[in-house]
Amino acid sequence: MKNASIIFRSPLLKIQNYFSQNPTKNCFVLVDENTRIHCLKQLRLTLPDLHLKIIEIPSGEENKSLKTTNLVWSFLSENKADRQSVLINLGGGVLTDLGGFAASTYKRGIPFINIPTTLLAMVDASAGGKNGIDFQGLKNQIGTFTQPEMVIILPKFLKTLDQRQLYSGLAEMLKHGLIADEDHWKKLISLTEHNAKTLKGLIEDSINIKLKIVKEDPYEKGLRKILNFGHTFGHAIESEFLSTDKPLLHGEAIVIGMILESILSWQLGILHEQDLETILAGFASIYGKPQNIDFCLHPAILQWLQHDKKNKGHQLQFSLIEKIGKANYNQTCTESQVLDALEEYNKRFG
Repeated sequence: MKNASIIFRSPLLKIQNYFSQNPTKNCFVLVDENTRIHCLKQLRLTLPDLHLKIIEIPSGEENKSLKTTNLVWSFLSENKADRQSVLINLGGGVLTDLGGFAASTYKRGIPFINIPTTLLAMVDASAGGKNGIDFQGLKNQIGTFTQPEMVIILPKFLKTLDQRQLYSGLAEMLKHGLIADEDHWKKLISLTEHNAKTLKGLIEDSINIKLKIVKEDPYEKGLRKILNFGHTFGHAIESEFLSTDKPLLHGEAIVIGMILESILSWQLGILHEQDLETILAGFASIYGKPQNIDFCLHPAILQWLQHDKKNKGHQLQFSLIEKIGKANYNQTCTESQVLDALEEYNKRFG
């Protein structure tokens, strides 16, 4: 599976050239209520000669579902989309994940282009070829490996984000540093401010770290699993909080997941204590004190972990960190070790 072109320079010209070289009568744009207001106008100005057919879905993780996907498929079918049609996914991580899945399965696959509008989608969800939806409350349980035609990076869209959304995306950038590039981690931690302007140059670095890993292992048989660092605990916590009155953003859950999995790495003797303290201090300098995980939630979190798609049989498998800039995958842990990590987390942050 060849990596998609990630377009940083002259992105609007590149998308114009794409449609000049690949003319289509049917161009669909998937938006949510936010990108319809803040981002769609830019796309219309860029592609004035194309009749864009707009598909609007509701935002939010709870809508990353088969029900929403069915709405997209139905719209494509009712508007006679064929295999020469193109779907442009204009939105954040939920939208690009779902849109990529809908496109890659409709008529066994139609071309799609991702235009991520959040930091999280730019550095993680829109690049790498993973597409999918949640199922029965479990994250990304149904999906495909299919690359978009291209990924268009427009940092100007970051100006539409609030600080909480920006920091959610920053979590994935920090992860890239922790698992594969210590210098990247240090640059991010050393910034006195984290905003669209200060992060602009580091976004490309972060995407390139991910793409280098994906190129070596496109179907997640080995090395690519290190990109799941923080996501085993993180997905479980995100799923558990989704039904509460205070759901966590994906990146917020992943920060907690990275802290927990760093603690687990230390408890298993994989990570030195000094490195653990450096990691925890780095997160604290940006995010402050992390979310408390009440003791009564531990059994529920353990139950979510048992459904993680990385597991082998009944064995819980993690990607854990050896040192800043290096991670290991297929690390088997027992339920008691998982509970020990949760207890240590509560001891430090409860």
